Amino acid sequence: MRTWFITGGTPGGFGPAFADAALGAGDRVVLTARRPEALKDWAQRHGDRALVLPLDVTDGEAVTRAVRAAEERFGGVDVLVNNAGRGWYGSIEGSPEEAMRRQFELNFFAVMAVTRAVLPGMRARGGGWIVNMSSAAGLRGVTGFGYYSAAKHALEGATEVLRAEVAPFGIRVLAVEPGAFRTKAYSGFADEPVEERVDAYAPMLAGVRAAMIEQDGRQPGDPARGARAVLAAMAADPPPRRLVLGHAAFDAVTAGLEDALTDIRTAERLARGADFPAG
Repeated sequence: MRTWFITGGTPGGFGPAFADAALGAGDRVVLTARRPEALKDWAQRHGDRALVLPLDVTDGEAVTRAVRAAEERFGGVDVLVNNAGRGWYGSIEGSPEEAMRRQFELNFFAVMAVTRAVLPGMRARGGGWIVNMSSAAGLRGVTGFGYYSAAKHALEGATEVLRAEVAPFGIRVLAVEPGAFRTKAYSGFADEPVEERVDAYAPMLAGVRAAMIEQDGRQPGDPARGARAVLAAMAADPPPRRLVLGHAAFDAVTAGLEDALTDIRTAERLARGADFPAG
């Protein structure tokens, strides 16, 4: 019986979907959320195998307390799912600096804080899983979500290095890149003003906002199926290093990587010619 520590437990999102999948597999779950009262009924249904904890992942001290509480309750964390995160739209030039930093604080630095809090216990026990919920935007940037895409690209890079660093301790690392899933991620866009200081980008951002509002509740991805796909990937031998979720995301990511490879190879002569002459 494994113990899962899952961040971002907002009802209707990936967090509860992972929790339900883990409990269905016979495991135990610590599900965290900034508003844990919304998960009270869910926790009661699962009795001693489920623990709900309050957690703002951007608060380093709160992260430490939550991980310690999980370890004291269940003896350790076997699977960490870094699911908490959110995207805000805005142009690269015109987004306020505070908004830019907010993206990285939540989508990158907080993920690293939770990971660093869990790793000592995993190393001591000689194993574990870290599942980082990235995004298709972490492999192919999305216009209008530049800083969100940048934070997810940073997460992809850190995840790749982390995978190599912790492998000798029996710890495995998986990056998950969902596309558009029917969570609550788009639900707030209708009520949020566009934080943009450069009017030239207003038409582009208006289109982005309208598309997000129009898609809300109609996204093709099913969080429950996505969570079960992640569990299946973890059980594979060998498991994949990354898992793109959703038809559209898979097509967009693979096309983007193929375009990048073509572009790099087009300039191969220039690339190889940048070295000192051989001999």
